[in-house]
Amino acid sequence: MKVLRLLCLAGLCLPAEELPVVKAVEFQPLAAQAARVAQALEIIGEPLPKADAAALQKLITAPSGGAAQVEAIQKILDRHALVGIEINPESRVKAQQGPAAARLMEQGWRAFLVKVANQAGITAVLAVDSPNSGQLANANSGQVGRRWIDHAMFNKQPMKPHLSGLEVEYRILQLYSKDAGKREAKLIFDVGQGTQDLGFRSEVDILFTAAPAAKVVFRVKDTDGKPTTAGFTIRDEMRRVYPPQTKRLNGDFFFHPQVYRADGEHVMLPPGSYTIAYGRGPEYRTGTRKLAITSTEGREESFQLERWIDPAKLGWFSGDHHIHAAGCAHYERPTEGVYPQDMMRHVLGEDLKVGSVLTWGPGWYFQKTFFEGKDNAVSTLDNRIRYDVEVSGHPSSHTGHIVLLGLKEQDYPGTQRIEDWPTWGLPIMRWAKGQGAVTGYAHSGWGLQIQDTKLPSKELPPFDGIGANEFVVTVTKGLTDFISTVDTPYTWELNIWYHTLNAGYKARISGETDFPCIYGEKVGLGRSYVRQPKLDYGDWVFGIREGRNYVSDGKSHLLDFKVNGVEMGSGDSEVKLAGAGNVRVTAKVAALLSTTPDEEIRKRRVDQKPYWELERARMGNSRKVPLELLVNGNVVATREIDADGAMRDVNFDVKIDKSAWVALRILPSSHTNPIWVKVADKPIRVKESIDWCLAAVERCFNQKIGRIRLTEQGEMKRAYDEAKGVYQQLLREAN
Repeated sequence: MKVLRLLCLAGLCLPAEELPVVKAVEFQPLAAQAARVAQALEIIGEPLPKADAAALQKLITAPSGGAAQVEAIQKILDRHALVGIEINPESRVKAQQGPAAARLMEQGWRAFLVKVANQAGITAVLAVDSPNSGQLANANSGQVGRRWIDHAMFNKQPMKPHLSGLEVEYRILQLYSKDAGKREAKLIFDVGQGTQDLGFRSEVDILFTAAPAAKVVFRVKDTDGKPTTAGFTIRDEMRRVYPPQTKRLNGDFFFHPQVYRADGEHVMLPPGSYTIAYGRGPEYRTGTRKLAITSTEGREESFQLERWIDPAKLGWFSGDHHIHAAGCAHYERPTEGVYPQDMMRHVLGEDLKVGSVLTWGPGWYFQKTFFEGKDNAVSTLDNRIRYDVEVSGHPSSHTGHIVLLGLKEQDYPGTQRIEDWPTWGLPIMRWAKGQGAVTGYAHSGWGLQIQDTKLPSKELPPFDGIGANEFVVTVTKGLTDFISTVDTPYTWELNIWYHTLNAGYKARISGETDFPCIYGEKVGLGRSYVRQPKLDYGDWVFGIREGRNYVSDGKSHLLDFKVNGVEMGSGDSEVKLAGAGNVRVTAKVAALLSTTPDEEIRKRRVDQKPYWELERARMGNSRKVPLELLVNGNVVATREIDADGAMRDVNFDVKIDKSAWVALRILPSSHTNPIWVKVADKPIRVKESIDWCLAAVERCFNQKIGRIRLTEQGEMKRAYDEAKGVYQQLLREAN
């Protein structure tokens, strides 16, 4: 007997059949597929209601299950199925309307489930079409009035384009309504030519109600009352994201729940109740607002932003030197990507003073057209973007991805295509340095993984990745200005840097996000704060080379770091002592934690994201974090800092017995660059670190030589041998 339930639309309740439960399916693969569906719905901003999500999670995480659990999973997901599909043993498709309410939104997308009972066990692609969609290939001009809906099957990760062949599974159907009001649409399903069932049973006619949307204009004011741009995450009572994430345009990225809106810009919202979270990067407090839309009339909403800190007013300008306009999460159009105005919207919305948009392998030939060797025209007085290069997706990538900032020319001499570039990194750095560029390594920790959590560690990494692997060689040639931090585990990044500092080298660190690859949530999750008299891109990158910057996740700040009055990054950053003696270390320190610990973050391993996050530094259940003073990488003193947003002056008195580098850190959240203390005019030579560097050169060579062109292997071997010779000389000096 068919079971009926009431489907209510706009006050009119109509009978709709419940979808039949498929019993002949095993629990484990059904649970795995249901988990992917739930994850995909979260990604596109249309999550299951909390009660259903919790019940489903409990079912699918059970170690085993039987017929009752199989039925329970289907009952939960069926409630959200707009259509049920049956594929009979002959691969004929039959469709029926499911229990989900057929509600759409004017000028917005909605997601529904499609239940597929697959008696044939086929693995074809489930396709949908409609004569009411502009996508229908044979639609003529006379049908324009009928084209009010658009459709798409969501087949991206974690979903798969093809059916699995499982007896029952769920797919995600996305529908867009151009209009408001009641509209009927015919949806036609198939799994390949000739699979439509006879008698039009593969078609289903559904009467939709599309809620009209109101134009909501945002008035956005900064702390000084001036108009600005901010980020807004808008969710309704069902936790659905607005504007819908699918097929976003004009700088609203589909992989974000948030959108960025400048003062006077708008969003379209249908009647309903909403929660809006708003802010402008980690230097601002996050605000929340309840909003009720009761009509379709236009309205304005005002948002006053609140800072907890303003480093730029104190002469420290934030920047993220590693963001991309193509590739990774941008992969809607992998050969092109997005435009400067799209990237600028995100830089403004997160209040990055500097955004370096790096052209790399994906989209190389299109994105490189935006390179000008100067600030892009969309830059403002307070926020700048410029196009530079990451050598990634090039033949040398295996030796370490290279960041080149402040280039005058972006094409390696004598090359026409990416494939023509050198197969190792040192020649590229030499070419870039020759034109005055600032050079460094991206996502430094990849390939440098260690198990030890103590720094510096004697453990030797495998040197088998794309981080700062060749750094141990290029640093001896004076070719590396910095290595990047914040976007890989901090022990992996800092260990190699500490060892090279202990060998006497002076490469610096910088903060980056690698947006939207390692981190796709926002630009500026990893930042460098550079000391400048005024904002200037060229001087900002020179500031990284000179080390007048600290790195941070933006949630803690180490300003005005000095040793005996010598400021970090000033001149040679060197304090001279005639003999062993005390030095005075001073700085201004601020941090902000919520009053409630986030146990989900705190329990994660070092190698689990977010790699740098102030929450990880929280001391117990307090609101305190440890500020550590380093001498040659070893912690020699600690202060407990209240992470309440207040700026505090701190000072240490520490005895320096022999030449050393000194730095401050709040791990894993912020880290200064060093100031060097030179005792009796002697260089820094830490034997254990030089031994480590010497072994690292040998291991790196053995890992990389097999992928170097034969014509380049001789030059590479000479360079590595020379580096080993340098470290051997440093070792003799240490002894």
